[in-house]
Amino acid sequence: MRSSNPVFSRRGFSRDNGYAGFNAQQPQAGGPAVGTTPYAQGAGNPYATNPYAPADTQYGAPAPVRTNAMTMDDVVSRTAITLGTVTVGAILAWAVLPVSSTSYGLAIGAALVAFVLAIVQSFKRTPSPALIIGYAAFEGIFLGVISEMYNSVWSGAPFQAVLGTMAVSGATLFMYKARWIRVTARYARIGMTIAIAFVVVMAVNLLLVLFGVAGDGGLRSFGPLGAIVGILAILIGCFFLTLDFKQIEDGIAYGAPREESWLAAFGITMSLVWIYLEMLRLVAIFSGDD
Repeated sequence: MRSSNPVFSRRGFSRDNGYAGFNAQQPQAGGPAVGTTPYAQGAGNPYATNPYAPADTQYGAPAPVRTNAMTMDDVVSRTAITLGTVTVGAILAWAVLPVSSTSYGLAIGAALVAFVLAIVQSFKRTPSPALIIGYAAFEGIFLGVISEMYNSVWSGAPFQAVLGTMAVSGATLFMYKARWIRVTARYARIGMTIAIAFVVVMAVNLLLVLFGVAGDGGLRSFGPLGAIVGILAILIGCFFLTLDFKQIEDGIAYGAPREESWLAAFGITMSLVWIYLEMLRLVAIFSGDD
């Protein structure tokens, strides 16, 4: 099973069952230990033969000790850069672009550019910081315009959504670290099935709304049904985060190349953007017409 995030869809960090996209084998008795860093070698390690390794390194063969393996500090710093770029883009868009049909069109355009950059990065074999930061910048513009529009109707909604996103993501990380949430192959399969079904249903709902079949937004209305759908969407976003946490944890244990920390930051950013947008909508629903 591959990750929900496209940045993890072409490589995986999973040590068990190969759920993240690798058909990892279990270590053979007497063979090299899996999960030792830097650059752990042996059966089951997707980085035993990685694009950064020297040409003469064979699968399962000893490799020279390297100092450029991914660490948690790398992930944190790259995530801070990526999220910082999103924040700066959002603040500038909020400050410069007034609420209007023109700015709404610019927001849609920025979202499309961000989507294209994300897709391009997902098909690259190696991470591109320029693509990732570009994605973050355009995503920030989109979020800034959308947040300002929500704020013009529901004053303070973006601030509450930010606090809600921080609380939900923090709680998800706590439950993951406490092992209350265990990311297994079965967990990933069930979660991805629900997530894919949700996206398909939302796409159908959008078409029905556009063609006038479903009024008031259909399942995405600003009523009780919309609130239930919004809560489900936030839970799916939290599921995405747990996959990100698992893959980062396994990447560090495997001694993944430091460049992979950009992909980790990319995945976390996309998950947080998902949660923020759903949280923004949920805050607006509970705020009513005030």
